[in-house]
Amino acid sequence: MRFSGDGTTRPKDHRDPFQRDKARILHSAAFRRLQSKTQVLSVGQHDFYRTRLTHSLEVAQIGSGLTAQLKQSEQNLASDVLQELIPSDPLIEALCLGHDLGHPPFGHGGEVALNYMMREHGGFEGNGQTFRIISHLEPYTESFGMDLTRRTCLGLLKYPTLCPPNTNDKISAEQNYLIKAKDWKPVKAIYQDDVDAFNWVLSELPEQDKLKFISMDNNKTVYKSFDASIMELADDIAYGVHDLEDAIVLNYVSKQQWFEQALPQLQSVDNLWSQKYSAQLSKMLFSSKHHERKNAIGALVNHLITNIEIKITSPEFSTSQLKYNACLSSSAEPLLKVLKQFVFNNLIMNSEIQQLEFRGQRMLMAMFDAFATDPERLLPNGLKQQYQQSNSKHRVICDYLASMSDQQAIRTYNKMFADNL
Repeated sequence: MRFSGDGTTRPKDHRDPFQRDKARILHSAAFRRLQSKTQVLSVGQHDFYRTRLTHSLEVAQIGSGLTAQLKQSEQNLASDVLQELIPSDPLIEALCLGHDLGHPPFGHGGEVALNYMMREHGGFEGNGQTFRIISHLEPYTESFGMDLTRRTCLGLLKYPTLCPPNTNDKISAEQNYLIKAKDWKPVKAIYQDDVDAFNWVLSELPEQDKLKFISMDNNKTVYKSFDASIMELADDIAYGVHDLEDAIVLNYVSKQQWFEQALPQLQSVDNLWSQKYSAQLSKMLFSSKHHERKNAIGALVNHLITNIEIKITSPEFSTSQLKYNACLSSSAEPLLKVLKQFVFNNLIMNSEIQQLEFRGQRMLMAMFDAFATDPERLLPNGLKQQYQQSNSKHRVICDYLASMSDQQAIRTYNKMFADNL
């Protein structure tokens, strides 16, 4: 079922609904723009590292590996319920390819900038923007965006709740746009502007399940669907392993840092495989021979993929999609945690990377202010009518800036402000 109610296919089109969903994501402008959006390292600095596009392709590959592993598990083969629950390849690939569609230019610096500028107008958050793209913005239909199936939309809801009103009492930025990123991290949620589509996605859930599913604890969602749990695991594995490869190759992390910070933890976690092989894999990761590093990366990914299982994480739900989640085994989970923490500490929080994010953050804030101050003059011609007719005028500006690639944002900024801040 699609939000538009349109269940028709083209003549002689034998694809199932999820194959069509995957095609709509793959051929969308939002997906193509990911080739010029920052994953970790700024686009244009080097031709080796991953962009949001290559990251999404890798997440899709890992997601397919996870579902293949689940389908062959003896536990799952013995259960008709679990076999029915496991998504098809086209469905999990659609979720993984689409999970980052809403990320703005300049990584999390861009997310912070737009969330700050939208603080009184519903906020901004990358996953919420993904949902907005698939349900409203991408012009596959006149009014329903990509008009994806309900199950695909549910799987893309990493944070299934509506954004609460802004309660941030931090001091507003002065004209120089100096704000602390940690003060303006967005609430991970769906925008109130998209409540109709959100309600449609959840409309077939029993009322008790729906109310629990959208609940929050300490301003964070607690639950996710089974399909979303696989997609999120694939995303985490790509982040912890493949972003680590970028960091090593481009010398953002040193062998000394790894051997001092990560290796001792990998040798001490309750994981026999990690205890046995982590020293050897560490040498391979920093080997001058490219194939050895690739073999080490492959070994890490393989270990994580082959240690996935289905658990009843929320027995209070009556809906199987909510009752079960895919999880790493108790031994593999701490290994991935070590990898992710090392990447965060030594790559994400690297001062050079944070300075570039900050530069992009200020660019977006300056452009947002300019467009909001004189929209009839400065907005692109094709956007002016939409702005005039919209009841959420700031959201129109936000959508426009969020859609930009890093390079498009830089070019637009330079046209308006010259090459200085």
